[in-house]
Amino acid sequence: MFHKTCGQKGRFVRTIGVALALSLTMSGCSTVSDWFTDDEELEIRRLKPIEAKFTPRINWERDIGDGVEHYFSRLRPVYAYDKLYAADRHGAVVAMEPATGKILWEKNFAQFRSEGMLSSVTKLWRSGETARIGGIAVADRHVFIGTENGYVAALDAQTGELVWDATVPGEVLAAPAADEGILVVNTGSGSLFGFNTRTGEQLWRHEGDTPPLTLRGISGPIASNGGTIVGTPTGKIQVNLIESGVLAWETAIAKPSGATELERIVDIDTTPVLFGGTIYTVSYNGTLAAVELRSGRIIWNREYASFRNLTIDGNKMFVVDNSSNVYALDRRNGVELWSQGGLKLRSVTAATPVGEYVVVGDNWGFLHWIEQETGTIVARLDVGGDDEDDAIFAAPLKVDDTIVTVTRNGVVASVSASN
Repeated sequence: MFHKTCGQKGRFVRTIGVALALSLTMSGCSTVSDWFTDDEELEIRRLKPIEAKFTPRINWERDIGDGVEHYFSRLRPVYAYDKLYAADRHGAVVAMEPATGKILWEKNFAQFRSEGMLSSVTKLWRSGETARIGGIAVADRHVFIGTENGYVAALDAQTGELVWDATVPGEVLAAPAADEGILVVNTGSGSLFGFNTRTGEQLWRHEGDTPPLTLRGISGPIASNGGTIVGTPTGKIQVNLIESGVLAWETAIAKPSGATELERIVDIDTTPVLFGGTIYTVSYNGTLAAVELRSGRIIWNREYASFRNLTIDGNKMFVVDNSSNVYALDRRNGVELWSQGGLKLRSVTAATPVGEYVVVGDNWGFLHWIEQETGTIVARLDVGGDDEDDAIFAAPLKVDDTIVTVTRNGVVASVSASN
């Protein structure tokens, strides 16, 4: 399956990327049905019975807009300052009460073109030109968004009022990150930017390399300990000083191989994980690595391929590979503890640790609870109605004792598990 940027469904607009049938949700315009026969799709959709240990339930559901539809997106709700913040691709940004789903404030970044006397009338039935929001983050009492149009904005986290905005020459396809009063924004053009979180002043810009063929997506940066860490489309982990943007070090995690550009794709499209002075990352072409933060030295590496984020709980690390197999590894040495293949090819999200379990969503709107100790699926819940339009595309979010998930059609749901 070739991945494409879609201005209109089915049309190539910019570069071609890849994810083939191993990564069904990477295309901006495709669904599972496009890549399998009816019988094959039926087999993938058919879930094997499980011995349920508890029964999850939906606490509330809230429609916040048009969702992300079938476009590639990493939009995921954020929990901060006792509020739940969410966005849809089209332009809606909302703050919600986590216990009830009540919307506390809302701002719409969809663009309306002036049409003279008719403009006020057309706004009543037109939803405007999509803002193409690609990432949302919350820090320093602000909500930050970035869009595929290269637009960056900061909102007051309490009121939703626009504080500042800026433009960057490149698509923002992942959530920004902030630390020490500096917002770091990664772009699809290979440039990394630093902005003052309060004023929007651009403080620095770092130019990186971009190969001729890449996946549809970029690594989300993390900001900590005076630096910013990001994966690159050239298969490297790089660390920049957050005050100046100066490159501190970079280490090649995955190296291109093969005769064609397609075979040489080595993107690190995941957000790195920093845990106890060690950076963990995984590349699309099959390298999972632990890297020392101070020096960039590779501590260990293993052969796992993924474009989904890694997660860590204690000494366990959870990986969902390109085929939607779920693994638990010992983060200290990369030794595999168990694997779960019962959700293969269901376009499973990254795994979210929740108590004794990890929770994943899939392309047909199901949430699955997997026991951390054994890898056994012990509960599931149909949130989306077994429909690809209601697919869960982003990793569930733990909010206190509940889980918050979002579907492709823009429904945010809060879920609890009870024995």
